[in-house]
Amino acid sequence: MRNRLLRRLAGLMVVPVLVAGLLITAPQPAQAASGGRIGGGSFRSAPSMPRSYGGGYRGSYGGGYGGFGGGGLGFPFIVPIFGFGGGGLFGFLILMAVVGVIANALRGGGGAPTLAGSGSDLAYPTRPDGPVSIAQIQVGLLASARDLQDDLRRLAASADTSTSSGLQRVLQETSLSLLRHPDLWVYANGEVGQVPFTSAESTFNRLSMQERSKLERELTANVAGRRFSAPAAVAPGASDAASDFIVVTLLVASRNRLAIKGAGTAEDLRESLQKLGAVGADDLLALEVIWQPEGAGEVLSTEQLITAYPDLQHL
Repeated sequence: MRNRLLRRLAGLMVVPVLVAGLLITAPQPAQAASGGRIGGGSFRSAPSMPRSYGGGYRGSYGGGYGGFGGGGLGFPFIVPIFGFGGGGLFGFLILMAVVGVIANALRGGGGAPTLAGSGSDLAYPTRPDGPVSIAQIQVGLLASARDLQDDLRRLAASADTSTSSGLQRVLQETSLSLLRHPDLWVYANGEVGQVPFTSAESTFNRLSMQERSKLERELTANVAGRRFSAPAAVAPGASDAASDFIVVTLLVASRNRLAIKGAGTAEDLRESLQKLGAVGADDLLALEVIWQPEGAGEVLSTEQLITAYPDLQHL
């Protein structure tokens, strides 16, 4: 009886310890610059097998990501976590999502999550979806990559982020824009993991919020079909020096496994961007493209870059 009690107490301590670790390791924004954002998608389960998604996503999340849905275990195994770049906050959040699923299952929970903006519970089919692959690629480029910012602004102004095909175009065009500037790549990080379907939305939401929190404000946005653009004054004293940078983050959730190599070298980064850009519309569950800075003339100094993006590695 005593051993059983000790084991139970040890199990209850797992989640608080992980939460404390998350609070310690989460980078705090310092002297954040403005940014831009393009995204959309839905974690709505497919109604039958084989999958059929119609003309696009339904139940999109509007102006921002919604609730941190839970749900039951979904299937009787946990998908292994794997990643690159030292397994930083990205891997930790995925671990937290899996721990949440396990804890909920042990408590006897089995209800389906409520989708943000849906207004009702989502009934899963008899055969649950999953696992879901979530990948994040971050690239730190020299600030002279001004035409990359122009490409992203044009994409934000024209893309239809309310449909799966429109999101696939955003992913492809962003990947291509990055691939066209290999001479300006300085830092990068790439990580990927698989989580149960029931914890995928929660994990994606947290990763998105973590990246958006690094921005002082969002000057340009196109999310789930809603566009926003605010004028920005030219930042004083900005330059294109070798110590000034622009950072682009790609966050992708896919129904299929994303076999990317990470971004440890320029060649790995090139291959990872090519594979992400090739993800089909039917497999793309959700997408976030976040870049910083966005204001005219703004740049990130080396200190700001390292503080906000500690997992970036020099190429």
